[in-house]
Amino acid sequence: MDPPAAKRSRGCPAGPEERDAGAGAVRGRGRPEALLDLSAKRVAESWAFEQVEERFSRVPEPVQKRIVFWSFPRSEREICMYSSLGYQPPEGEHDARVPFTRGLHLLQSGAVDRVLQVGFHLSGNIRELGGPGEPERLYHVSISFDRCKITSVSCGCDNRDLFYCAHVVALSLYRIRHARQVELRLPISETLSQMNRDQLQKFVQYLISAHHTEVLPTAQRLADEILLLGSEINLVHGAPDPTAGAGIEDANCWHLDEEQIQEQVKQLLANGGYYGASQQLRSMFCKVREMLRMRDSNGARMLILMTEQFLQDPRLALWRQQGAGMTDKCRQLWDELGALWVCVVLSPHCKPEERVSWLQLLGKWDQLDVCPLEEGNYSFDGPSLQPTMALSPGREEEEDEEEEVVAAGSRHTVFGRALQAGSLHWSDAHLQRILASDSYGPSLTGTVGGEKPTFDPQGRPLWLGEPFPTACARVDTLRAHGYPRQALRLAGAIVNTLRLQRRHQLESYKQQKKELLQKGNTCITNTEGWVGHPLDPIGCLCRALLEACRLEEETLALYPDSGPEKRKAAYQHVPVPGSPGESYLALALEVALLGLGQQRALPEGLYAQDKVVRSEEQLLALLEEVELDERLVQVLRKQAGLLLEGGPFSGFGEVLFRESVPMHTCARYLFTALLPHDPDLAYRLALRAMRGPQVAACGTGLHPAEHPLARPALQAGAGRLQNGHPGQCASRHHAAGHRAGTGPPGPQALMNIMQNWYSLFTPVEAATIVAVTGTTHATLSRLQLDAPRREELWACARTLALQCAMKDPQNCALPALTLCEKNHAAFEAAYQIVLDAAAGGLGHAHLFTVARYMEHRGLPLRAYKLATLALAQLSIAFNQDSHPAVNDVLWACSLSHSLGRHELSAIVPLIIRSIHCAPMLSDILRRWTLSAPGLGPLGARRAAKPLGADRAPLCQLLDAAVAAYIATSHSRLTHISPRHYGDFIEFLGQARETFLLAPDGHLQFAQFLENLKQTYKGKKKLMLLVRERFG
Repeated sequence: MDPPAAKRSRGCPAGPEERDAGAGAVRGRGRPEALLDLSAKRVAESWAFEQVEERFSRVPEPVQKRIVFWSFPRSEREICMYSSLGYQPPEGEHDARVPFTRGLHLLQSGAVDRVLQVGFHLSGNIRELGGPGEPERLYHVSISFDRCKITSVSCGCDNRDLFYCAHVVALSLYRIRHARQVELRLPISETLSQMNRDQLQKFVQYLISAHHTEVLPTAQRLADEILLLGSEINLVHGAPDPTAGAGIEDANCWHLDEEQIQEQVKQLLANGGYYGASQQLRSMFCKVREMLRMRDSNGARMLILMTEQFLQDPRLALWRQQGAGMTDKCRQLWDELGALWVCVVLSPHCKPEERVSWLQLLGKWDQLDVCPLEEGNYSFDGPSLQPTMALSPGREEEEDEEEEVVAAGSRHTVFGRALQAGSLHWSDAHLQRILASDSYGPSLTGTVGGEKPTFDPQGRPLWLGEPFPTACARVDTLRAHGYPRQALRLAGAIVNTLRLQRRHQLESYKQQKKELLQKGNTCITNTEGWVGHPLDPIGCLCRALLEACRLEEETLALYPDSGPEKRKAAYQHVPVPGSPGESYLALALEVALLGLGQQRALPEGLYAQDKVVRSEEQLLALLEEVELDERLVQVLRKQAGLLLEGGPFSGFGEVLFRESVPMHTCARYLFTALLPHDPDLAYRLALRAMRGPQVAACGTGLHPAEHPLARPALQAGAGRLQNGHPGQCASRHHAAGHRAGTGPPGPQALMNIMQNWYSLFTPVEAATIVAVTGTTHATLSRLQLDAPRREELWACARTLALQCAMKDPQNCALPALTLCEKNHAAFEAAYQIVLDAAAGGLGHAHLFTVARYMEHRGLPLRAYKLATLALAQLSIAFNQDSHPAVNDVLWACSLSHSLGRHELSAIVPLIIRSIHCAPMLSDILRRWTLSAPGLGPLGARRAAKPLGADRAPLCQLLDAAVAAYIATSHSRLTHISPRHYGDFIEFLGQARETFLLAPDGHLQFAQFLENLKQTYKGKKKLMLLVRERFG
């Protein structure tokens, strides 16, 4: 496949063709470029200089200079890619942590000096201002390059990281933007060849004299070897020249610090879920995708390095020995890793030998005992996309038996999909034609080889013969490798196929509808869903279609200055070639609803089921970014109608399988989107989503599952029925009557719902939706109840809330307390439920939430009681200074301090037992020493003066903080890297401030430092920094 021009990465600067200053702006306006430069450009891109010298016996010096000149990278996009993060950084970190931005500032401030290009080697000095009171720092930077790629870098800052440092960025950008101002010399070997013997001797002696302390031993050793006739150096023709570029056999790829990648992944995995480790690992995955999109071979290379470190994670063996599953965060990272490997292996332009080497690696990893298995019971050889798919009732048991046989003899790891992708190819003639043209249509014969149809009745291309997730993986692969137009064409063919398949499904269902409705249950038509599938087919298809419609500013900076908030995406309708009246935006909406509304069985395993929920939320988040215009509302109406008529193929159809995935998440979106435009349709969808798992025509109740759309649906329905809108169909009264156990809605029906909530709703739904909706001012006013009847309804709601709190205290305790506020007995009962639940394992987060509520209600002693119960369940490790409970702990400490010395003394042991994070302990200690305890609601118990850190009860906390600083220091020094030295010195500074709170703090800190210097004397640079800062 011929690679088209890659779409410019978002956030990256323009390339040389887009910048007038690129490579020095060789030609003036309107003047054609010189033939010498045109030729030199092409040679510089693809030929090693050694190849040029071998091909031509003599290359004139002007030609050599132009080739050398054009061999440096001409685009800033790659410099940006190798020196910036793969995601939007947090607020305040735009300049501080992004080397590209810092390098750009250095360039613009005139910090680049003494730039010299000798052959394929660039050098220069970067002057950077020091901090307050610090001198200016000078860094010497060296860059080697070949065939428009930077092949190695060196900088005096010794900053080792995944990305090029800011000084390398500044020098590179200087060379790209001001190429004409850079002094250019041919490779040093060319200069030496022009010297006679005397000149050469003088040159060598001056060189040694200028750098005698560094090069004298090496110079003497080389001289001895040259004077020895049989030495190895005399057997080799010529001599090495670091400025002469790469050899013919040398790999041509951008510089990538493999050791640093391995070290960083290892550290991030060791950190688990702390310090944003998961986010940083995802940013590295994004960087791999960015490299693939630029068709940079380092993408696969970086992924191999990351995978090796993932497999060496010691937790894998531990989890396997204990028989415990890995954490969800870790599992999600493995899922992304496996999906990335599918994109790499399925590359449409890789060399056969590259694919073979990848498959060998994947095969080796796949056999490792610690290699994680794929979650869920998704098949590897699912049904292919077909123009027809008939119903086959009665085969449920047979299919289950087949699945059990397959499952028993198979072991599918996270790399299984990538290994399977190794057998796929791009050589199919029909596929090639789909990818090649927007106007591909049927020939006279109507087919292209084979017996399967290749076009739909409208003459639009189809893509049949392989499973839907596999076909969508091709779309994702094309996008990942920088083929956006081809990805769109294939996505269009897949959508055409889905439409045709759905049309035949509806026809098949209509023929068997009467039989299926009479049976009362049916086998599932889709044993595995598309939403939550390991290959994420619906997500891949939607993103490809939406990407084509996204509006972007022409001049997009690396990081926009519009503030830290995420900018909402803007989309426009882009016509689909060959399909008048259709747009890619409408197709994206149609595909998303098709996937979300698919009736399918829940996968096996809690993680796989959670992944279904997460995938639904991600899809809906994409849809909510799209502003619905009249055109999209029509699509919404049509798709909603098809979902209602879809029978066993749709989750909203009349025939519902017992174990199918609930439709409530999708229904909530449809209900909200349709309500302003078509209330009748919105209400029909809501009722379908809230029914039980049976044939709707025979059903008698709601399915006791989560349905967050219940509240808006009930409110809308109640309002419409109460107001007596004409034209309401009797079936709505019938459905409402079934739910209430009576006729039309009224006060008694509402009380019946509350009294029988356990058969209709989950506890959290009953407490937060039914009880609240049934007692709102709007509902009570609408029902026109007198005072006794209102109190009866309130009592029923309070009883419901207390029952729910007992069933599910974690989610229902706070709603129950809120609902019972005006009734003392009910409120006391709800409070006691919380205390009982705390003994039974109610989590610290929920206890803190209820505790804050109590203080808000003016009940500080009850808040204090709940806070101590929460602290007793909490454990914050030494490296968890960003733990989610930090603010709750500080609030609890402030509360105890405000109550008085007695409460403060009681909470100190809990703090010491629960918190091992040194900065946090130190912060609490300082807060408690600022003022006297007892300044809160019980001010009469106020102490005379602030407490001292060296006296009870705070002396215990001081000892714990000092011990935590010592333990944390040793832990951090075990695996510290040079780039974290500065952070560690600051950490020691914080430790010193805490040590000095003790009477003998100076002595303790000095002994602590001395111990560090002796124990870690091998870390010379770090210990030097310690001495400079602390003596």
